Amino acid sequence: MVSPDKYDIKDPALASEGKLRIEWARREMPVVELIRERFKNEQPLKGIRIAGCLHITTETANLALTLRDGGADVILCASNPLSTQDDVSAALVEYGIPVNAIKGEDDATYYRHINTALDHKPQLTIDDGADLVTILHTKRSELISHVLGGSEETTTGVIRLRSLEKAGKLKYPLIAVNDAQTKHLFDNRYGTGQSTIDGITRATNILWAGKKVVICGYGWCGRGIATRARGMGAHVIVTEVEPLHALEAAMDGNQVMTLQEAAKVGNIFITVTGDKHVIDKAHLESMPDGALLANSGHFNVEINIPALESLAKNKRRIRPFVDEYVLADGRHLYLLGEGRLINLAAAEGHPASVMDMSFANQALCMEHIVKNSGKLQPMVYPVPEEIDKQVARLKLMSMGIKIDALTPEQQHYLDSWEEGT
Repeated sequence: MVSPDKYDIKDPALASEGKLRIEWARREMPVVELIRERFKNEQPLKGIRIAGCLHITTETANLALTLRDGGADVILCASNPLSTQDDVSAALVEYGIPVNAIKGEDDATYYRHINTALDHKPQLTIDDGADLVTILHTKRSELISHVLGGSEETTTGVIRLRSLEKAGKLKYPLIAVNDAQTKHLFDNRYGTGQSTIDGITRATNILWAGKKVVICGYGWCGRGIATRARGMGAHVIVTEVEPLHALEAAMDGNQVMTLQEAAKVGNIFITVTGDKHVIDKAHLESMPDGALLANSGHFNVEINIPALESLAKNKRRIRPFVDEYVLADGRHLYLLGEGRLINLAAAEGHPASVMDMSFANQALCMEHIVKNSGKLQPMVYPVPEEIDKQVARLKLMSMGIKIDALTPEQQHYLDSWEEGT
């Protein structure tokens, strides 16, 4: 249950606030709501135990309620120590969904909560970053025999799962929800783009216009952040290790250079790579006075925080989510959100409208795994194409958009190798 050391989980005012915000998010999640109504009638997850290691937000709450209404026995824990919305946790507990999460929990509490969720002996897992799956495979492997399958929400987690599969150690089937086109093309680009700018703005109240913004990584998340930073009037610099991504960044109108070069001129640095120590000691030593450091990758390892600590002669929290580091030469560097996901640490995460598609995929993939129980091998699967297209169709329908369909003649032409004129 929600930790009682911060507030009384039976406090009706706190739970009431969370319920209202969950209801508000539901307005922007029509696809999940359509699935929820069907799940209520069909009960495709009846009796299935589900453990979700996710950001505890209003959008996650609507996913959890959809799974519950589909007959599942759901338990949740946090996938990041700073992303939990405590009022949402309290509301979910009142709705009968146990939540093991509290904003600002330390590492020991974070992992204890994951283990409590695993005590549920889940048959399905939903992960965001693969911490739950990793612990299940290493320290709680005795529970794997219960598991039918699971899904992964984010790029970092999919990378970890594919590594586990490559090593021959993956013990049950997992679906890479992150890689669905209705997820990464929208959630990563539009969601991360908007919410990262929002988190940094809330934390600092900066003016973006005229700032030199260095974005480390030009995947879908980096593309989204770059687009919105440019729209705010910033001068965007991109650093990359992949030549195709770097070429695309340049042709999109961004300046592309090495991070060592960018470190000398940037005002705001945003990491979004999924890798470790992207901003390292040598980069920190070159940064201008007053530089802001933010991370929108899943784990707080992209900025080398121990190196920053070693360079600092003084540290203080100057405002919520902003830590000031004074270096030996008098320069000031500002770390935002303790180097954790800034869009969730200092803001509310992705808008509900894009999470609608991501979590629609999650719900439908849970149903798919149950329907195909025993048929799936222990490997990382893509989201089935029919699910991806179904989510897109439902989203278009909810937006009042109609599209054309191929005529039989057109379909035959596309399917034929003989006709060319």
